[in-house]
Amino acid sequence: MMYTKKILCLANSRKPPSGRCVAGREVVENGFGPWHRPVSTRVSEEISEEERRYENGQDPQVLDIISIPLSKPNPCDHQTENHVIDAEYYWERKGAVSWGQLQGAIEVVGGPLWQNGYSTYYGTNDRVPQRGLTNLRRSLYLVQPRDLVITVVTEGEEFGNPRRRVRAQFTLDGSTYSLFVTDPVIERQYWGPVDGRYQIDQAVLCVSLGGLHDDGYAYKLVAAVITPDRAGGEG
Repeated sequence: MMYTKKILCLANSRKPPSGRCVAGREVVENGFGPWHRPVSTRVSEEISEEERRYENGQDPQVLDIISIPLSKPNPCDHQTENHVIDAEYYWERKGAVSWGQLQGAIEVVGGPLWQNGYSTYYGTNDRVPQRGLTNLRRSLYLVQPRDLVITVVTEGEEFGNPRRRVRAQFTLDGSTYSLFVTDPVIERQYWGPVDGRYQIDQAVLCVSLGGLHDDGYAYKLVAAVITPDRAGGEG
C-alpha cells in the first residue's frame, strides 16, 4: 500500500552506476524526526533522474521539503532508513528551510561516526569492517564539524591508476576524518583545473555509511556539504 513521507532533503548525492542517493529527516509537527532514504527496486537501489524529479521536471535540491510516495519499508543491514519508492507518482516540493531552521536538524553523535580505527590508503577513519556493522542501527547523521577543509587531490598514482578525488577533512567529537565527497554541487564548485585545499569556516555535513562492498568494508561518505550561502543566507 502506498504511503507518503515528508522529508527535509539533506542529500542528493551520486550513487553508482548512474543515479542518486536521496536522504533526509522526516518533517514533523515540532521539528524533525527519523531519517528516511528512498530507494529503487534495482539491485543497486539508486534513484534515477526520472524517479526523483518533480512534475515540473526539476530535480530536488538539498534543503527542499519533499513529499515522497513510498511502497514499503526496506531496511538492509545497518541501512535501516530505506524505503522503496512508488515510481508511479511524482515527488512533490512542499517548500524549503533556511540556514537558521536547519540548525534544528543537527545531531550530536557523542563519539565516533559508527566505528573508527579503519582507514583506506588516502582516507582517515573512512570505513567500517563487516564485523563492525552487526550492531549498527543507523547509517545517516547530520553533523556540524570543526576545521573543515575540502581537498581536491589526485590519488592512485603510486598504483598506476591516478584519479582526482574530492574529500572532506574535518574533526568531530575529538576524532579526525578524511572522507570522499559525493555531493555533485560541491564537486562542481571545487573541481577546478588544479588540485587544492579549501577551508570552509561554517558548514553542516550529511554523513552516510554506504552498503557493504565486496572487499568486506562499508565506506563513510560525505553526501552533502551545506553552507549558509547554499541555504540562502543566515536567516
